[in-house]
Amino acid sequence: MLQAKGKSVFAGIAIGKIFVYKKSEQQVKRVEVEDVEEEIARFHKARNTAVSQLQELYQRALREVGEANAAIFKIHQMMLQDDDFKESVENMICTQKVNAEYAVASTEDNFSEMFTAMQDEYMRERAADIKDISERLLEILGGKSIATVESTEPIIIVAEDLAPSETVQLNRDKVLSFATVQGSVNSHTAILAKTMGIPALVGTDIPLDDTIDGKLGIVDGTNGMIYVEPDEEFLTLMQERLREERKEREALQTLKEQEDITLDGQRVMLHANIGNIKDLESVIQNDAGGIGLFRSEFIYLEKDTFPTEEEQFRIYKTVAETMAGKRVIIRTLDIGADKQCDYFKIEKEANPALGYRAIRICLTRPDIFKIQLRALFRASAFGNIAIMYPMIISVDEVHKIQKIVTEVKAELAEQGIAFGNPEQGIMIETPAAVMMSGELAKEVDFFSIGTNDLTQYTLVIDRQNPKLDEFYDSRHPAVLKMIEMVVENAHKAGIWVGICGEMGADTEMIGKILAMGVDELSVSPGSVLPVRKVIRETKVTEYKN
Repeated sequence: MLQAKGKSVFAGIAIGKIFVYKKSEQQVKRVEVEDVEEEIARFHKARNTAVSQLQELYQRALREVGEANAAIFKIHQMMLQDDDFKESVENMICTQKVNAEYAVASTEDNFSEMFTAMQDEYMRERAADIKDISERLLEILGGKSIATVESTEPIIIVAEDLAPSETVQLNRDKVLSFATVQGSVNSHTAILAKTMGIPALVGTDIPLDDTIDGKLGIVDGTNGMIYVEPDEEFLTLMQERLREERKEREALQTLKEQEDITLDGQRVMLHANIGNIKDLESVIQNDAGGIGLFRSEFIYLEKDTFPTEEEQFRIYKTVAETMAGKRVIIRTLDIGADKQCDYFKIEKEANPALGYRAIRICLTRPDIFKIQLRALFRASAFGNIAIMYPMIISVDEVHKIQKIVTEVKAELAEQGIAFGNPEQGIMIETPAAVMMSGELAKEVDFFSIGTNDLTQYTLVIDRQNPKLDEFYDSRHPAVLKMIEMVVENAHKAGIWVGICGEMGADTEMIGKILAMGVDELSVSPGSVLPVRKVIRETKVTEYKN
């Protein structure tokens, strides 16, 4: 039996035939051309075709994995339309009088090298995106169809890597799991796999040849292992684990409409994180008590220009009405860092995670901020909407927000437009916000702790850098002490506090978190019922010092 270790993307067991997926190698030759204008026209035609294909992929991803995860295809469209990329190809065709294929391939090499050399991990991962869009262009220019994974039976895909476009086209009825040699647990492909619920591994040390192709395989997403040609005894053991998993999933369904209350009577608000109104179906199916984080930035990421007040209002109103009185916390625009919109015209930064992002954009570009606030306050008249501001580091920022909010409410009142009185809170994502939480708590209605960024900024570790996985620890004592401090200061001021980061779904930490006094947990829709199970089986007093 061959065994290989990888990094787990999504837990679970998959048993089936292995299919080794290999992309066809793009053979690009340098060819001199006489009519450069005609060659540039070929490039533009191929680029337009690629943009259309990516739009179709985006629409498919919207239906299958939600807007937050479909956004990568909008990003790929923007990269194809980026002036730097376009002009590099055109310039090479003109100055060197070469064919479009060669110019695209050379531009890919140059841009990939540039991104790979960057210090920021997110920017380094953009090299894979450049490769993806370039290969699409080359296949179109060469008159080839885009490679996809086809199978008539359920399979486990093993590949060097899978581009997001390949992952979203996987037939869920036929693909049991996948394992890739390359990739990080925070790549777009990994995120798509997680959302689709496919047990998956990345960074897997496994040969891509006939020694595994067509053989029986087992992917253990829980322990990060893949097994090829298991013996009868081991196969029986894993089949039993798979049966137990299915039973557990069925048992979770009985928890719908049950209270989120611990054995010793501590009530918990259990909400869901979403990025799109299409995720509402999953929220309702999993019986979440509300929405603890609606990532409004994806409304901006899916568009080529700023969304209007009316467009935003319709979306927020739909969410509020669909949730029928349950609280919906909408986070204001959190563009920047790993979420970039070309039309914002934000200059490239050496370290975007520490740069011009989130509330810093809103406070320095109040025209954009006011449009979103108007839409939010108008929508709050139709349901239980709360507004949450990200990346706060000072009381002064909150005062500036309050001033703008006062102006927006006055404008709406003067125009005779109805609006509600939504709760307003802030995200605690930085050590600065933690240290100022006593003062901040007097200014807002609630706190929501973003444990992903809080861990990153506290430990000074880029959470998207796979080389630092062994150092990244969301359970670090410093992080836990910060959460405890925030909860204590929030309760002193009479406001509630929640967690909307990955820690909220960490079932081994729920008892400790609740013992600190956390009032709300907001998790992915698929994690609601597993977290409810743990809450209902927990005796909080056992975790108190």
